[in-house]
This record gives sequence, structure tokens and C-alpha cells, in this order.
Amino acid sequence: MRIRVVVADQSEARFFDVEHHDGELRPAGQLSDPLAHLHDRDLKSDRPGRRFDRAPIQAGRRGATAHHGIGSERKPRKHEAVLFARKIGEALATARRADQFDRLVLMAPPAFLGMLREALPAALHESVAAEIAKDLVRESPSAVRSYLPAQTFHSVPS
Repeated sequence: MRIRVVVADQSEARFFDVEHHDGELRPAGQLSDPLAHLHDRDLKSDRPGRRFDRAPIQAGRRGATAHHGIGSERKPRKHEAVLFARKIGEALATARRADQFDRLVLMAPPAFLGMLREALPAALHESVAAEIAKDLVRESPSAVRSYLPAQTFHSVPS
């Protein structure tokens, strides 16, 4: 059984394969999203729309009383993270079609893990062997390996 481990956050994803003979992690590629480090203001070109509140006409006062910005609930950085999660999902689907792995382990911070789970193509959901909600993208392969569940290695032939 070949296992692919994905260690990701909203700006970087590293892929590892579990070695059959000793359970060590072998690098299998990486992706990055340079836009993930930008601020919302750098990702969006203009300000949100404006809306004026209206009040009943009173003596000496007419028209709008206050104005404030209105905008969508979708923040540009969150949208960029969703797009990056989809890019990771597409890369995993391509690797799966090329028969590079049988099982999948996902490691990501909780919020991004949810985005990644949603972005995975349906065909990959059955391949997911474990999910670890930790931010480990900057950790060494040996540190990442220490977080893998023990059953991950039982399914790898010696």
C-alpha cells in the first residue's frame, strides 16, 4: 500500500510518500501560493460599495443620516485559500490517476483542513486514511512523521 502525506497551509503544500522499507517520508513534490502572503487590501482593487441610511424628515434635517461600507462575507485572502486548496486537490487527483498512491493522509491547520477536505474531488475522499489538524508545514519530515498515526505504518509492507 502506497501512502501519500500532504502537509499544507494556505500558502504552501508539501507532499511526501511513505517509504516501504523503513516508514520514512520521501519528498514527492510541493506547491506554493505567493498570493497567500498578501493583505486583503492588496488582493482587492477597490473599496466595498456604500449605503446610506435614511431617516424620516424632521424639521431642519433632510436626506441621508449616515453612510457605511457594505461588502460580501467573502474575504479576498479566504477566497485565495479556497483556490489554493482546489489546486492541491487537482494535483492529488492527477497523482492518483497516475497511480502514485493508494491512501492519503492530510495534515493542515483546522480551518485549512476543512477547505482542503471540501476541495478534494469525490473520488479521493475514499482514499483518505487520516486527517491531522495541525500546522506542520514548516516542520522537518521526521517531525511530520512523528504525528502520523501508528496504523499508517501497519498498512505499509516491510
